[in-house]
Amino acid sequence: MTADVEDILIKGSIADLQSAYTTRRLSVSEAVRFYLARIEALSRNGPGLNAVRSVAGDALAVAAHADEALAVDTARGPLFGIPVLLKDNILTDDGMPASAGAAALAGFVPQRAATLVHRLRRAGAIVLGKTNMTEFADYVSDVMPSEFSGAGGVVANPHGCRYDRGQGSSVGSAAAVAAGLAPIAIGSETQNSIQTPASVTSVFGFKPTVGLVSRAGVVPLVPSQDSPGPLTRSVGDAARVVAVLSGADSRDSLSLFARADLVDSALMTLAPCDLRIGVLRRTFTDRAELESVMPQYEAALSKLARAGATLIDPCDLPSADALQAVRSSVFRTEFKAALDDFLTDHGAPCGIASLDDLIAWNEKHPEAVPYGQGLLLAAQATAGFDDPQYRLDRARDLALSRAGGIEAALSLGVQVLIAPMGTAAKCSGKAGSPVLAIPVGLDPAGLPFGVTLLAAPGQDALLLAVGAAVGSVIGDRRVPQLHDSGAASRFRR
Repeated sequence: MTADVEDILIKGSIADLQSAYTTRRLSVSEAVRFYLARIEALSRNGPGLNAVRSVAGDALAVAAHADEALAVDTARGPLFGIPVLLKDNILTDDGMPASAGAAALAGFVPQRAATLVHRLRRAGAIVLGKTNMTEFADYVSDVMPSEFSGAGGVVANPHGCRYDRGQGSSVGSAAAVAAGLAPIAIGSETQNSIQTPASVTSVFGFKPTVGLVSRAGVVPLVPSQDSPGPLTRSVGDAARVVAVLSGADSRDSLSLFARADLVDSALMTLAPCDLRIGVLRRTFTDRAELESVMPQYEAALSKLARAGATLIDPCDLPSADALQAVRSSVFRTEFKAALDDFLTDHGAPCGIASLDDLIAWNEKHPEAVPYGQGLLLAAQATAGFDDPQYRLDRARDLALSRAGGIEAALSLGVQVLIAPMGTAAKCSGKAGSPVLAIPVGLDPAGLPFGVTLLAAPGQDALLLAVGAAVGSVIGDRRVPQLHDSGAASRFRR
């Protein structure tokens, strides 16, 4: 394999890979073998990233069929020949387990696949394997670091830092894309779980409007906020993947009402001078933990302004203080109800028929939950959707995040809002709005830094188009150097 083709496999876009296929510089089988070998070398061995939990047994066979189709020049889908990794809360029907990170469900082998998996396959993508994730999308213990799950162990950030507390659950998917274990991975976000792993791993991450991508066949956390989405090497790749994944699905009623026009990467033609961006300040930038990176954030804003973008600064949420202070019962109430339904629907996998069963299993196997299960216990104590407090909390969440939040700020004449890292995750999560994470180089400590853009629910196309223009000005994805002699020692624990 030539150096330029290997560079495409590690750093290139979907279009670059497909061009290598059509010009016969690379076969789909060679690409799949390359990624499988890289998973073995970097995830299971070497630096021990532990990003990938399992690989698909049929990946090479599917790749061989793709090469046969390529040889006769048959019609090809938009993701033809593109290997993809899936977060371990996404069900497949190919024999791979789906544990959602829980040791209690480590042996759960689903019999039917998620809708999004069917759509990926129809578009020509090749499911390569499953990525490790924070257990139950980080809803087990409020002190558990994001790097950990009972089923998968510890995921290492390929940039040499930890995925610490509150850094989102799609950590394996972000690490895999950053380390070149696959060109794209699918994660999921309820509040934080795509945008923050993307930001701290120097990849692009897109969380679509809730309901735009079907959640059928995805282990739930909070159905009113859950949204699967891609982690990629570019905004254009994210747009292409979401266009494939989106659409109504009778298995997910919310998807029947979600509406958003999606643009393909080729249609993203906004220039920087076309941009009007609102800068979130109050409660988003005045945080002690951001002090060291604020000069870099201000430099990124200045660069956008010099390129011709109009910045409304500040462009604060009227509800900023109230939203930051709010505590809600929505997560724990919806998690219990949704998980119980999911377990029942799948025939009590591994003998776990309810949240109560899960808690009892963990009590018998305390080594599987070394950080405790305080959040599971809190969820078990909830009274269901008819609880007046839940109804009040959900209405308040929407009022603060939408009408009194994102929509109010956007009414000042801006297209999107910008914030450093994942600081706007609480607002965007409760609102169900689309979010795009863009890597912007390294911070003064040499760790990945990024910004997030957010828009109103349904404004996915606009957000992607603006994000492509913003990324062309300040985007700076850094590929970790994992082949050097010090890589293994950096991740030794």
